[in-house]
Amino acid sequence: MEIFKQNRCIALLVGVILVCFSAISLFSPGVITEGQNTQQLDSIGGAGHAAAAALTDQQQSATAYRISRTVINTPVFYTSAAGLSHYWQDKHKAEWFGPDKLKLAKAAVKQPVQPKATLMKAPPAVQTALKQAAAKGSQTVNKVSTASQHNPPLKLFFSRTKLLSQEQQAEATWSYAVSEEDLLLLQKIVMAEAEGEPYQGKVAVANVVLNRLRSANYPDTIYEVIYQKSQFSPVANGRLKRVTPNEDSIKAVNAALSGVKEVTDDTYFFLSLQLAQDLTVHHSRTYAKTIGNHTFYK
Repeated sequence: MEIFKQNRCIALLVGVILVCFSAISLFSPGVITEGQNTQQLDSIGGAGHAAAAALTDQQQSATAYRISRTVINTPVFYTSAAGLSHYWQDKHKAEWFGPDKLKLAKAAVKQPVQPKATLMKAPPAVQTALKQAAAKGSQTVNKVSTASQHNPPLKLFFSRTKLLSQEQQAEATWSYAVSEEDLLLLQKIVMAEAEGEPYQGKVAVANVVLNRLRSANYPDTIYEVIYQKSQFSPVANGRLKRVTPNEDSIKAVNAALSGVKEVTDDTYFFLSLQLAQDLTVHHSRTYAKTIGNHTFYK
């Protein structure tokens, strides 16, 4: 004690040191060694990185700064100055900007990878069966089309107002049996009247003949309808006897007999306005449709 009395300066210095240590122990969670500080930083840093994934960029920056302030403001004693620098560079990829700031690298926020949608393929046996069915269906359609072109119906079914299909025969009020002579004559009149016309125009000419066959205002056979006086110019000028039906004319007649209609069932006239010498039909009948050079009337 005598030594302290004689050296008051030394005693005062020792007192100041004791007061500082007392203050530190009151305001800090305790003195942490470098190894203990590593565990604390790990827990703080891990929590910060987990929280950053759910925040916006601005919120992440603010959170990172608060975490860095918490770490810096915690009184820690390190055995070496290089320990802190090595820890943050290797563990948390941080950069030291000053004694009171520590900027954490933003956690990489990865968007969840959505699995690519994959189409389930049918087994090979099922695929083969489907292909065969599709091919068979195509062949069936082609056979039906070919049948209608080369094997037209031999019997027509009519109601009072229209030509019916073969499936509608139960609705028919009367029927007409098509002879080979009728078929050839119908093909020849289509060829004579519409040789240079579009295919649809050929079908429409056949439609007009069949519409007249159905109507009570015209004869009851194809032969009589075609040879009715002053109705079809190829009959009068002899062209009807000279022509040989081409492939399009034959197909057009078969289509019309099978129920294909390019004009309505109440269409009974057609003429070429450029060639016709008598325009009575044009002035007295209702216009229906124009196909190629032919104008059709009701």
